[in-house]
Amino acid sequence: MKTLILAGGLGSRLGEETQRIPKPMVEIGNYPILWHIMKIYSHYGFNDFIILTGYKGHIIKDFFLNYYNRYSDITIDMANNDVQIHKMRTEPWTVTMLYTGQNTMTGGRIKMARKYIDKEPFMLTYGDGVADININKLIECHEKSNKLVTLTAVQPSGRFGALDINKENAIRRFEEKPIGDGGWINGGFFVCDNRAFDYIKENDPTIIWEQEPLQNLAKDGQLNAYKHSGFWHPMDMLKDKQELTDLWSKHKAPWMVWNQW
Repeated sequence: MKTLILAGGLGSRLGEETQRIPKPMVEIGNYPILWHIMKIYSHYGFNDFIILTGYKGHIIKDFFLNYYNRYSDITIDMANNDVQIHKMRTEPWTVTMLYTGQNTMTGGRIKMARKYIDKEPFMLTYGDGVADININKLIECHEKSNKLVTLTAVQPSGRFGALDINKENAIRRFEEKPIGDGGWINGGFFVCDNRAFDYIKENDPTIIWEQEPLQNLAKDGQLNAYKHSGFWHPMDMLKDKQELTDLWSKHKAPWMVWNQW
């Protein structure tokens, strides 16, 4: 099963970071967040990726073209024009990079990948969020539902710490960034039947996946939820990057399911 990764947005809320590189290439611990997402899927045996690029997509392409040289030990003999790779660090991935246009919306990007998928089901996620999600359980939930699309539902943490105050105004408990109002939101990590493409209009770059297509799938009773109560964290702003980097540097990154510290 192929995995589509939406990686074409501007990421303007990350400020200077995305003035020079696309959002999925913003690094956590010397690796782009895109790499972290792909490692999650690869841990569960899914190694065939289609990356839907747009804004500064050539930087994503260059990353994979130069992956061997970037992460391997090499000797360069400049006199003899020779390069020796001593310790090759690589991944078992097949990566298709599909340029979908800088201003194309999410639905338009997804529709353009149809010809690369044929009649098979596929997975889909955003190129800016990580989770300790069990991909196998997500797929199992999707298959049992008999619906066209399964969306991973998550409960994000609140923006601020919460105070538990009794009637005498004594603070009994302080909880830093608890779960928000209890509502579930779209956390990405979709599993889709191929017929989900039919819910996206042809040749319309303005279609937003999260609007008309998902709304119509829900209206038709074809949208399933996989509730994920574990770790989930998007990288929308600089503070998110800092929080994720801090977890990584302290060896406390819950999404690092592919390796034990």
